[in-house]
Amino acid sequence: MRAPSATEAAAPPGRVPAAPPHALLRPAVALPLLLVALIWGSTWIVITGQIGSYPASWSVAYRFAIAAPAMFALALLTRRSLQIGRGGHGLALLLGLFQFCGNFQFVYRAELHITSGIVAVLFSLMIVSNTVLGQLLLKERVTPRFYAGSAVALVGVALLLLHEARAAPAGGNVLLGIGLALGGILSASVANILQARPAGRNVAMASLLAWAMLYGAAFNALAGMWEAGWPDLPREAAFWLGTAWLALAGSVVTFPLYYGLIRRIGAGRAAYQNILVIIIAMLISTALEGYRWSALSVAGGLLALLGMGIALRAKSVPVSVSDSRAANPSRNVG
Repeated sequence: MRAPSATEAAAPPGRVPAAPPHALLRPAVALPLLLVALIWGSTWIVITGQIGSYPASWSVAYRFAIAAPAMFALALLTRRSLQIGRGGHGLALLLGLFQFCGNFQFVYRAELHITSGIVAVLFSLMIVSNTVLGQLLLKERVTPRFYAGSAVALVGVALLLLHEARAAPAGGNVLLGIGLALGGILSASVANILQARPAGRNVAMASLLAWAMLYGAAFNALAGMWEAGWPDLPREAAFWLGTAWLALAGSVVTFPLYYGLIRRIGAGRAAYQNILVIIIAMLISTALEGYRWSALSVAGGLLALLGMGIALRAKSVPVSVSDSRAANPSRNVG
């Protein structure tokens, strides 16, 4: 057994020391953050291709009808029990409703009124909703440096939003589109916080997500029945290839990583992946759609990344040893 370091020895009994400023940029955090952002940065262009072709509810239902069996398979491959108890199923129902139904229902409908670029930029505001809900429900304490970095990042987001509004004037009901996007943000934030609470930490991640995606697929199918009746299955190969990417890469790979980040670094910090998602989506659009960068978009992107760097290097507040152990995904039961 190693002797405690001077920092550990100075920590109060029952507490673990605060992480150094660079701890949140270690590979264990940075690599999942980058992978999630890379994949989700690509999903916006795929979702855009599905908007208007088929009822939104059925498009989302197909996504999670494919994702749920894959997540069950992942749970079995990693030797996680599929039995999550009554409380686990209650939580999975809520995650299915808020994350895998409500969030995506709002997003798809928002894009009927405003551009996908504006919706993507608006989702950066999850930094705010995740931070507020994390403080209220998870008792996460935030340092002044994190607030300062977030303020810089939000100025960058505002410039990006202004650029998108100028470059691609939205059609339809703009206010309704913004309201729907904000509904999607709030719905996702609620799910983010729910899974990070003690009840969520005590259930194996893959098993919880498998059931949540199954319930989400059912909720979306019910919404599809109410919206459009029985569906005509799409025949285009491109639709199913896109749906498979959204289901497998955009859901099965990313959600365990993202939820794990929330448990490891906090809801507010984890939401910063949305900043990277915007930049990556813009780079993909540059390569595939001829997106043109302006002074506003360059300045906004740089400020957003600068603010992200400042916020992620803010020191973590010490947490109890028991909380630290609960946050370790390897200690999930099942």
